[in-house]
Amino acid sequence: MKKKLLALSASIVLAAGVLSACGSNNNAGNEGAANGGKAADAPVTINMFTASPEYTDAFNAYIAEYKKVKPNVTINLEIMQADYNTVLKSRIAAGSTPDVFQTTAGGDIDTFAEYSADLTDEPLAAAMTDAVKINMSSSDGRVLGLPIKGNLMNMVYNKKLLEEAGITEVPKTTSQMEDAVAKLEAKGITPFANAYKEWWVWKHIFQNFVNAAAEDAGITPKELVDKFIAGETTFKDHPVLYDNFFKFIDLTVAHGTDKPLERDSNAEVSDFASGKAAFMTGKGAWDEEAIKKINPDIEIGIVGYPVSEKAEQALLVTGADQALRINKDSKVAAETIEFFNWLYTSDYGKNWFSSVAKVIPPIKDAPLPDLDMPKQMEEALKTEKSGDLSVNYSLDTFHQKFGELMQSYIGSGSDSKDKVIDEIQKAWVQFGSAQ
Repeated sequence: MKKKLLALSASIVLAAGVLSACGSNNNAGNEGAANGGKAADAPVTINMFTASPEYTDAFNAYIAEYKKVKPNVTINLEIMQADYNTVLKSRIAAGSTPDVFQTTAGGDIDTFAEYSADLTDEPLAAAMTDAVKINMSSSDGRVLGLPIKGNLMNMVYNKKLLEEAGITEVPKTTSQMEDAVAKLEAKGITPFANAYKEWWVWKHIFQNFVNAAAEDAGITPKELVDKFIAGETTFKDHPVLYDNFFKFIDLTVAHGTDKPLERDSNAEVSDFASGKAAFMTGKGAWDEEAIKKINPDIEIGIVGYPVSEKAEQALLVTGADQALRINKDSKVAAETIEFFNWLYTSDYGKNWFSSVAKVIPPIKDAPLPDLDMPKQMEEALKTEKSGDLSVNYSLDTFHQKFGELMQSYIGSGSDSKDKVIDEIQKAWVQFGSAQ
């Protein structure tokens, strides 16, 4: 989930002030208790460390707004993309865990459980949608994370380019996809924009094939992933994984923009927005703002991945795959919880997701952003189900290795499909679970 931009480190420090005597109604519960017995106007500093540079402006906006609510609270925002996970782990190991830090959701909720405040009984947990709350919960049912946003993962397409190629039905099956590729190239249009330099785009694509393989096997995606982690099944047991996934990747490489291993997230967005390709892979709704900045007039559509000859398996994937965590041992844990209770329950917070961050809200009773992809998602889900966010059932340690192995697959002729599959299956057992 997550949109990757160029490596970025940014910080903002808002000057501390004095809380007005009249106080503030911020839906955060008892102020004295939240401040751990401190004077209400005592200066408080919260250090927040995240890996989402695409939301720098949006985070700074809610920090500035909270300063109006709590003038005594200073929030230091540090954003780092390159090597974020390595830096975070080194800080935790050194005993300098940030007050707020970011991890992936799902399995990694358990990985960092010992460092995370229990938010189960907080107003912010009650505000979450049921589907999102599951993604933020540990295996023992405690809410240990805060969703940065609701997510939507899918292929994105340029409506005008498909129309120019005479494609009247957006492809939802493997054969329809192959037909669309032929029609696009007959008109001189490159079918795919890819960002295969990024390890994380691979998991966004792969999960769609995992979901289909699970359905074909008559089990849930989580059950299938658990079987892979336990070494109880192989790709050869699931044709959608052994054959269809690799055929789709081969198709996108053979009929995509040049030098796929040199194209990062920014390059892919630029390629797609400027009309150099008809489909964008491995991404999702978070890219719309960047696309529209480059080409405000582009007409975009969304579609699930064509994973098989069953059109009903081409599903949009929704949920929450990124979490903020509150350091349970932080000296300002109570003030930090109070801050996020405000964000998730106040009128400002409910509107922040859609109007400032322009993302799909992960909380109840919040409006959708005025963007094409979320609106199309809302309409599509009236008649079809949502695909499972099955990336959450494995740890990012596995997904990163998986991405590296897939990069090896398309970058080296010496790496056969079977060799790469064998390495992926070993990695699933080795890195897939926190246990």
